[in-house]
Amino acid sequence: MTRGRSADKISPMTSSYSENSPLFEVSATVQIGATPYEVYDVISDLKRSKEWSEECVGGEWVSGEPATVGAVFRGENTREPDVVAWAPVVRGTWFTDSEVVAAEPGRLFSWAIRNSAGNKQESIWGFEIRPVEAGSELVHNFRMGSPTEGILEITADMTTEEREKFIEEWSQKLKQDISATAGRIKNVIESA
Repeated sequence: MTRGRSADKISPMTSSYSENSPLFEVSATVQIGATPYEVYDVISDLKRSKEWSEECVGGEWVSGEPATVGAVFRGENTREPDVVAWAPVVRGTWFTDSEVVAAEPGRLFSWAIRNSAGNKQESIWGFEIRPVEAGSELVHNFRMGSPTEGILEITADMTTEEREKFIEEWSQKLKQDISATAGRIKNVIESA
């Protein structure tokens, strides 16, 4: 994850995944009228994700002390049928296990999605918080270095052209989702 970024970077797909790292990297920045610690208390409570996330509708902490490095959260997710409708992505409800990889109150909170064997993948979601005159600046970011187990499964039977199309369309979806999520977090915190 890159510090101090406010612009989206979306890497175009080339002939192989190894030529394109990171595969995805997006961020969205919002100003929130609350202290960095108040913002952190909300965004680190992953059980509240359903209040702002495009896909996560909640979940539970399954190991470790909640919101600390090493803790694991099982998220319940849902996706509508029309999201990149032509691609074989998961639809309906599915679950992910995520491991907290950074937890610095008032400053940084992030987690890595685990694969089916329980290993962290290069799929990192997170938040960076900075104090500003009006409260806080929140940067919501996502970075996928190499393709995850899920991306490899989705694209396994695709041609190079289809993979390029998928990466392009999924990049746009991520960009829209992360921006919408950041806006909802702002609304949730400022309306409390």
